[in-house]
Amino acid sequence: MSSPLVAGIAVAAAAYAAKYGMQAWQAFKARPPTARMRKFYEGGFQPKMTRREAALILGVRESTPVDKVREAHRRVMVANHPDAGGSHYLASKINEAKDIMMGKAKNSDSAF
Repeated sequence: MSSPLVAGIAVAAAAYAAKYGMQAWQAFKARPPTARMRKFYEGGFQPKMTRREAALILGVRESTPVDKVREAHRRVMVANHPDAGGSHYLASKINEAKDIMMGKAKNSDSAF
């Protein structure tokens, strides 16, 4: 007589677990998209940024086309923008890396 009762409780527990699992999955799918990076550039910055360092910062190859550089710049800036809690210094380095990769490098040797 107790085995049908135990089976009923087990079925009810499984149903509740499935219900909460489905709710958790829906909440997981509904969360806003975030910038996903495979890996970040590790290490300090060099005094004068090179094309290699710029490519590492943006997470692209040195021979990447301009449109892909723009996409990579946007992706990295979304993750590090000062308005979203990022650093002004990192944002300036990311912008400098984009300029170098697009061929718009500024001459940092000139004095003000």
